Amino acid sequence: MTLVRVASEPGSPGRENEDFAAASASVMVVIDGAGSPEGLESGCRHSVAWYARNLCGLLLTSAADQNVTLADALATSIERVNALHSGTCDLGHPGSPSATVAVARVLGDDVEHLVLADAVLVLDRVDGRAEVVTDTRLADVVAKLDEPGGLPPLGPDGRSAGLRRRVEELAAHRNQPGGFWVASADPQAAEHALTGTTAVADLAAVALLSDGASRLADRFHLLDWRALLQVLHEDGPAELIARTRAAERTDPHGSRWPRGKASDDASAVYRSFSKNL
Repeated sequence: MTLVRVASEPGSPGRENEDFAAASASVMVVIDGAGSPEGLESGCRHSVAWYARNLCGLLLTSAADQNVTLADALATSIERVNALHSGTCDLGHPGSPSATVAVARVLGDDVEHLVLADAVLVLDRVDGRAEVVTDTRLADVVAKLDEPGGLPPLGPDGRSAGLRRRVEELAAHRNQPGGFWVASADPQAAEHALTGTTAVADLAAVALLSDGASRLADRFHLLDWRALLQVLHEDGPAELIARTRAAERTDPHGSRWPRGKASDDASAVYRSFSKNL
């Protein structure tokens, strides 16, 4: 028996959710749109949320074709989003909307996965191991750009005072050799995604998380990955997000856990393959 649960929530009430998550009978997708500080030019008349939800819907459809690889499905989806706004927007602008991607697909007796940028996929193996798949190239670039002492304190709007400067600096490294790769206007970014295949028989479950939903484990270190999977298994993605929000509220100024946003959009898809459900 399989069970799929999905939850997605904006970081703050009143803000548009720039994540999008969805699942079909065979495909699971989490898209995390890369938000920009207010006033920063993007060359695009559409919001990051528009980009995330269109990419997610198109990828869910493209990946359903079992005759194409997940990388090809992502490249096709990027091309199709491009076609939706190439006539109205400057897709060559360095600030053009972009997103991180996590996708998993059940194909026969296997589960295929693809991860691009800092989305997180966790394979819950039947032997008890939690295998985490995430692309660290963005973090590597961020680490090089950070000044000694790390991130500055969070401002009154819950965002880092240096967020705008960082976004501008990162644009020069986006989708460039030696930099990092995200879904944006260049379909070739899909070729740089992390991919793999695991036998269904070896899995108890698979989880796909935006970085706002993985914080309890990889940034706050309040849970290890095994414990995070247990929350998903017992209580579902909505509970994981609720616990993340509770932790964020204890550190509103980013003193304990320096971060770009006090409360980030959070999305999770969890599919169990357990025969005991």
